Amino acid sequence: MDLRRITDFDAPELDVYARLTENQLLNRADPQNALFVAESPLVIGRALDAGCEPVSFLMETKHVTGKGAALLSRCPGVPVYAAEEDVLTNLTGFHLTRGMLCAMRRPPLADPAAVLRGATRVAVLENVMNPTNLGAIFRSAAALGMDAVLLTSAGSDPLYRRAIRVSMGTVFQVPWAYVPEDWPALLRAQGKEAKSADPAARAMSWMKTEAMLAMKPGDATTADLISTGCSMGIKSLARYCNQYPTASREAKDIAQSLIRLEDQLVKDMRPYL
Repeated sequence: MDLRRITDFDAPELDVYARLTENQLLNRADPQNALFVAESPLVIGRALDAGCEPVSFLMETKHVTGKGAALLSRCPGVPVYAAEEDVLTNLTGFHLTRGMLCAMRRPPLADPAAVLRGATRVAVLENVMNPTNLGAIFRSAAALGMDAVLLTSAGSDPLYRRAIRVSMGTVFQVPWAYVPEDWPALLRAQGKEAKSADPAARAMSWMKTEAMLAMKPGDATTADLISTGCSMGIKSLARYCNQYPTASREAKDIAQSLIRLEDQLVKDMRPYL
């Protein structure tokens, strides 16, 4: 194991985790060296399962031989930067990471035609700007068994840290690709029918999220937004389950799976409220 101990928050090894912006990590000028940061053992594990290449780890020293040991055993030779909690708490939102982060190389963008091939249930995210919303949608898409997610280029990036975190790593499990603005034509060419969400509901959700984050940015606000959205989703699903008792067993199972997922996320957010 290539273990390197860090005692100073200003150490250059922490730049990728603490000081580089999302745009700097994206590195449009040199896509071959573009990076993203995965947070928490669950998310890192899902990224590794998807074939993402780790560049380095950052974690509390106690996790090197603790809950990080299984992940590190999968990545021999990858530098592991370890520091005590008092050093890492200077990192904004560190407690949301469960004490572990991993810088990884961005995989090549997928071809939308390849992503759509064989897909029967596809979610199209048109100009979803907020990474919190984007992550929540991916989490729901995974729970609902979506075969693919398509995104317009004006929206947020699924590999932004907040999007990855809120998605609980499902951005690595559900195939996704960017599509042009005339995406309905692409779907028609693939023999698929496009159905749009209510534009008024989308607009209200966007305005509420942006207003709250502008007035009070931070982890507590993000956790509150996630918890509120999950609670509303649980109530809606429960209502529909009662409203349509003759729905198919498959539909009911999907709804119950999503309710359990949303309920668990609400519980996970409580320490940050």
